[in-house]
Amino acid sequence: MNRIFKTASLLSIVAAMSLSSSSCIREKTDIIPDTTTKPPVVIPTTGKMQIKFNYVFGHNELPFSMNTQFVHPMTGDTMTFTLFRFYVSNIKLKKADGSWWIHPDSYFLVDAKSTSESTLAIDNVPNGSYTEMEYTMGVDSIMNVSGAHEGALSFTNAMFWDWNSGYIMLKAEGNSPNSPSGTFALHLGGFSGATNIVTVKTTDFSGDKLNINSSDTRVVKLKANPARLWHSSPALDSIYVIHAPGYAAQTMAKDFYNAIIYTGME
Repeated sequence: MNRIFKTASLLSIVAAMSLSSSSCIREKTDIIPDTTTKPPVVIPTTGKMQIKFNYVFGHNELPFSMNTQFVHPMTGDTMTFTLFRFYVSNIKLKKADGSWWIHPDSYFLVDAKSTSESTLAIDNVPNGSYTEMEYTMGVDSIMNVSGAHEGALSFTNAMFWDWNSGYIMLKAEGNSPNSPSGTFALHLGGFSGATNIVTVKTTDFSGDKLNINSSDTRVVKLKANPARLWHSSPALDSIYVIHAPGYAAQTMAKDFYNAIIYTGME
């Protein structure tokens, strides 16, 4: 009887130890380490900006739009624009440390269409503070002679003459009772020689700072006045069609380009 009791007690102890050991094993195997690799946190280093052209007309800076009748304050011509577009290219921003950021492949066809403003979207601008902007009115000579292009420079935009004459940098078309034909079609171009109209412009933001970050979109505002095409050019009864580079095209384009000014930021 005593032997049976001892045997039973020994079996109980062995069973208890077995359960305890099993419990420990379960507890250890239940803890599964996290071996997954978490992706690093990416902090954006670039931001966005816009260049906004606001259009006005004449000395009184009337709001400009397509299919609206204007009287030119200098020539006296009555005119209604049906098309107004031009090229802007090679946008650069100067940092506070004096270095420049150059926008890659920056060619924009700006179209006034039916509104009084046009906006160019500039993405992937490195974060930082910029004190100056440089941009080109027109298309540089290399792109005029380097074959077919896409996007804004595509020939399908009807802004190209041929390999000798190159791109039409600015088109102004419309109607006028003062024109012998009742219309005007001013296609201004020329990228080389004495009648080159390509114009590089700069603005120092009048002391403002263009601060680019990843959360905001800053807007640089420029004012353009189509009436300036006739600032020192004859009235529409004299010149109402231009379809090739020349001094008449250069005069009109330069007068318009030179009058584009910086007006502030948003």
